[in-house]
Amino acid sequence: MNDGETLMRKVDLSVTPLRDLNQDLHRQSSGANEKNWEVLNPMGFHAIAVGVDAPIEIDIRGSVGYYCAGMNKQATITVHGSAGPGVAENMMSGKVRITGDASQYAGATGRGGLLVIDGNAASRCGVSMKGIDIVVKGNIGHMSAFMAQSGHLVVLGDAGDALGDSIYEAKLFVRGSVKSLGADCIEKEMRPEHHDELGKLLETAGVSDVKTSEFKRYGSARKLYSFNIDNADAY
Repeated sequence: MNDGETLMRKVDLSVTPLRDLNQDLHRQSSGANEKNWEVLNPMGFHAIAVGVDAPIEIDIRGSVGYYCAGMNKQATITVHGSAGPGVAENMMSGKVRITGDASQYAGATGRGGLLVIDGNAASRCGVSMKGIDIVVKGNIGHMSAFMAQSGHLVVLGDAGDALGDSIYEAKLFVRGSVKSLGADCIEKEMRPEHHDELGKLLETAGVSDVKTSEFKRYGSARKLYSFNIDNADAY
């Protein structure tokens, strides 16, 4: 192999134990040259590619279980299928893409990076998000962006009940209908800077066939930051 050549690793989880795969991925943070990985037969296993901390690319050929790509840093991880609960949970940086659907609390507590879901996301998508950007091309379920602190949640489809309940300063953009808004979440004006940042997010997520003018923005009314007896019914 030449010095500039990139090594491709293929790992078949019907043969290789998941623990061995994750340990090998963790070793990449020390400067290994295995930049491209392909994971075969994931068979819905839990915690695939968790805690990766290296600028590598991982393609997972099939659906995964709980907490895939959790705590991701730097890596670009693509799941060619659907994902169970907690995909990209506590993500720090990098990019995670799900070509199918995602179950509950996708991107929960995420602090950075980009999570793209080509299909639908279930309940509590982006719960307690703290800087992550999430783009969902389908619909999202109830209680999404609950206590969302910062970052962006972009939904090309519809949103379920109690969107943005107890939200802080995260920005929510929804193209479709919203079944109901949660406590302290209101619709807000789409100013030029919001069109700009939404346009950049859509471009980064590979969405080119929609206009930012088709979205509505939602965020915090800022009435729950500190207790006020006049707002007691909202708690």
